[in-house]
Amino acid sequence: MELADKLAILADAAKYDAACTSSGARRSHREGMIGNTSSSLAGCCHSFSADGRCITLLKVLLSNDCCYDCKYCVNRRTNETRRATFEPRELAELTIGFYRRNYIEGLFLSSAVLGSPDRTTELMIRALRLLREEYRFNGYIHAKAIPGTSPELIEQLGLLADRLSVNIELPSEASLRSLAPNKTKRAILAPMRQIRDQVVENREALAKYRSAPHFAPAGQATQLIVGATGESDRHILHLTESLYERYRLRRVFYSAYVPVVENTMLPSLETKPPLLREHRLYQADWLLRFYGFRAEELLSEDAPDFDPRLDPKCCWALRHPEFFPVEVNRADYEALLRVPGVGVVSARRILTARRAGALHVDDLKKLGVVLKRAQYFLTCQGRLVSPLRLSAAGVMASLMAAERAALPAAQFEQLSLFDRVG
Repeated sequence: MELADKLAILADAAKYDAACTSSGARRSHREGMIGNTSSSLAGCCHSFSADGRCITLLKVLLSNDCCYDCKYCVNRRTNETRRATFEPRELAELTIGFYRRNYIEGLFLSSAVLGSPDRTTELMIRALRLLREEYRFNGYIHAKAIPGTSPELIEQLGLLADRLSVNIELPSEASLRSLAPNKTKRAILAPMRQIRDQVVENREALAKYRSAPHFAPAGQATQLIVGATGESDRHILHLTESLYERYRLRRVFYSAYVPVVENTMLPSLETKPPLLREHRLYQADWLLRFYGFRAEELLSEDAPDFDPRLDPKCCWALRHPEFFPVEVNRADYEALLRVPGVGVVSARRILTARRAGALHVDDLKKLGVVLKRAQYFLTCQGRLVSPLRLSAAGVMASLMAAERAALPAAQFEQLSLFDRVG
């Protein structure tokens, strides 16, 4: 099979993996090597760096010839699809060739399970070692660690990659048993635990010895499929919170399930991907990581799923009228972060600006506050920011109108590696 055909097959097979962010890697130019993790190139945007820049990654599978039979996966053993596998040198040459042409800044490498987890990981390691040692590639690499791989191979992979990720895929052990019989919760969590511990050990070693090798300096991530099984948003969010706390993950990614195979245990092929639900989970994830919220505050047993009409922060605010209004000239940082329309940056600006004097309503917009949302929950020098006193129903209606204007339905589309632009 021609290399171009392999690329077409394996790049298309990789498009369902959302966890391809490259944020967190900080490796500058090295003498005798090419590439780094901080430069910016023009081209298609497939990811974001730590400072928010759009960057381009070559996103492929090493192989889509899988020995597993996960019912939700297009690459499962029993599905009829074109199969291809890169030779390690083919993949290394392809990556370095794309980099030299300014097509990409780095590599996102995953794979189906080719024979066994160890055999697959060995081939991935050979490809990455060629890139790092023979081609002297110093750019960003994100590699997928396959559950069931031996600890020794996970360690070798982490010494070659900037970020590792182990995809959980399904949010519960019961779903794994029914849809992914070759995978177990224990096999998935074991490499996550190993990566967590080795990242901590590596940081301690680097603090003592500058020449110590780097192990996955950008940490680890995972991905959850949303909508393939019946778990609630509450279940998924509590799992997310636990993963952040126990395994020190840098990111949890959510992928709206795209029906690609016919199975009675899965949504029908006519079912649209739950893209708005995916979006709400990302918003809630942000609240967990940066705004001091807990999963139990955002959803309850009585209301286990997010309201698709409003973002989770607005929903929380409407359910807790006793917390509001917040006085912008006296509230602490944590209280400001609870106000819809006030973000991390605008909250810090408010704290800095009010040192010079009391803030007025006109100052808030200049500081980055989104008044369309915040006006119903703030007072400024004792006066409500909103010119109108609305009932709870009126506030909700106004917030829903602002939400519809900000997020039109057409915006919720999943991106493909080969989407046309124009």
